[in-house]
Amino acid sequence: MKVWYDACTGKHVRYGVAVAQRLRKLGHEVTLTTRRHPDTTALLELLNEKYEIVGEYAPNSQSSRLKEGLKRQLAFCEMFERDPPDYAISHGSVDLCRVAFGLGVPIISTADAPHATAANKLGLPLVDVLISSKAIPQRLYKAFGVANIIQFEGVDEVAWVKNRKLEPEECEEPVIVVRQMETKASYAIGERDATETIAQKLVHLGKVIFLPRYDRRARPNLTVPPSLVDSVSLSATASIVISAGGTLSREAALQGTPSIVIRTFGKSYVNDYLSDMGFPLFTVEQSEVLGLVKKHLGQRRDVKELLERLEDPVDYIEAAIKRCESP
Repeated sequence: MKVWYDACTGKHVRYGVAVAQRLRKLGHEVTLTTRRHPDTTALLELLNEKYEIVGEYAPNSQSSRLKEGLKRQLAFCEMFERDPPDYAISHGSVDLCRVAFGLGVPIISTADAPHATAANKLGLPLVDVLISSKAIPQRLYKAFGVANIIQFEGVDEVAWVKNRKLEPEECEEPVIVVRQMETKASYAIGERDATETIAQKLVHLGKVIFLPRYDRRARPNLTVPPSLVDSVSLSATASIVISAGGTLSREAALQGTPSIVIRTFGKSYVNDYLSDMGFPLFTVEQSEVLGLVKKHLGQRRDVKELLERLEDPVDYIEAAIKRCESP
């Protein structure tokens, strides 16, 4: 079977590589596409994955998003109209959903951000199977017109964290990782980014590694990697991780690293789910960050038994394809 996966961000890349590796082992032919984006191609190179670049990330305005999306969709049409894939899979790629639907290709999607209203409105109504965490109420996705929802016990990040064999390294001083807030996604427009200010307030507690989204210029007192780093490995060895989103924080918490999420984009069902299970993930207001860092810095937890209880969503993607193949 021929499968197409479109990865639009770094998280999508992690997911796409996990899916591609599994499906190739089963004998499927997988084409992985991406767009030019600060996190995509560099991470694909790091993971030694084959890929095709189609278009770029153009978040400067609504019209630039629309125009670049249309360019990608036309390019995908040219790629696949004569020889379409049997299945199209993504973590909510609007361009994939529109093209696959137009070509009559079954669409399997994963999703964990019901607050991403714009992307959900454009892509989810076209999806044949949606695979999501049980943490997220189905009604939130049914509101976008999704009929077939399959849920698993876990979070998406389990797909690329669960089977990693990493032992935390001993560091001479605490390592504090701060991930800059996403500012260019449609759901982040109008939100104030305070992550760099917070990072500066933590420098007296240890080495602060600041992971910017788009601007890798040097910052006083902060360690800013000049290029993309393996954030999963970094979060496994850090003393604590702070972010305003969730992916990096969940990756860290799944590996036992204390993780703080600054409450920014409203309720995160998947973050609350991990916290309630006992993973070291804490969601707080900006004013509470410093106190919580002092309390949990370096206080790793053994989460191996908790992690074993979580399901790998790639198993569900594999099963969805097998069900579609059955007569």
